[in-house]
Amino acid sequence: MSKTLLVTGAAGFIGSHTTCTLLARGDRVIGLDNLNDYYDPQRKRANLAEIRRAPGGEDRFTFVQGDIRDRALLADLFAQHTFDAIAHLAAMAGVRVSIEDPHLYYDVNLIGTLNLLDMARDHQVGNFVLASTSSVYGNTDVVPFVETDMCDRPLAPYPASKRAAEMLGYTYHHLYNQNFTAVRFFTVYGPRGRPDMMAYKVLDNIFFGKQVPLYNNGQMYRDWTYVQDIAAGVVAAIDRPLGYEIINLGRGEPVLLADFVHFIEELAGQKANLVPAPMMEADIGYTYADITKARQLLGYDPHVSVREGVTNFWNWYQQAVLGRE
Repeated sequence: MSKTLLVTGAAGFIGSHTTCTLLARGDRVIGLDNLNDYYDPQRKRANLAEIRRAPGGEDRFTFVQGDIRDRALLADLFAQHTFDAIAHLAAMAGVRVSIEDPHLYYDVNLIGTLNLLDMARDHQVGNFVLASTSSVYGNTDVVPFVETDMCDRPLAPYPASKRAAEMLGYTYHHLYNQNFTAVRFFTVYGPRGRPDMMAYKVLDNIFFGKQVPLYNNGQMYRDWTYVQDIAAGVVAAIDRPLGYEIINLGRGEPVLLADFVHFIEELAGQKANLVPAPMMEADIGYTYADITKARQLLGYDPHVSVREGVTNFWNWYQQAVLGRE
């Protein structure tokens, strides 16, 4: 049976892929996004155009431009539609940028989430899925990262705001029996990726000469996870009301940053000219998802290798950014 779903951040990277996945199986999606200027809004409008061209995009997708901090707008939206579930993907993202403007990150990521939880409670929405982040683990000694870790030492305002949102979800589960699943994303990449993400930045360096730092000489491991695998995990969480759960969504196979950059250089046929930089205080040297719980509870099964995923991203970048057919 098809569902009516609210996807916040629908014009963004992960939001647009999740929306297309939902539409492809016959669901109706109301996409909410404020099209902010964290990166070029034209990139987000291009994502919306891709959604509308996707199967079901013309007749089962409705876009609403608005902010999750706007309680009046949310009240109107929930009065107009009956939602089976909420996929809350809207957020101010980025560990390093959050240090410069922590108030904005808390306003959007925590107060915005609180507003949506209030709407879910008042309108008896069956399930609430929150996009969280692997950076909540901080500089943990527990490797691979497992959901039972305390996660009480975040290294920057961004992960602190996301951990606070996870905890707020528990409060609403406890008080109002709200089904709430926080899915912790691990280094997502792929087509429509944000310009501030590493794969995009390396290619921008090669083709446009944009200065890009290479932290710790690339000697950092990341659990690179392809965006379509992440979208499948989000959809699986939407379909399974689980009470209250926190679940890792990664690939479970960390790859050295230097090797990831090399894959991109091979495809582009050119070397990047990255600027060596020390690892930041808010950074960690390793991310590695234990995805046992995701497999058991969600049937999650990431299948796109890093080489295949980087190739897909390169093909998209050539067309969307370089204008090559």
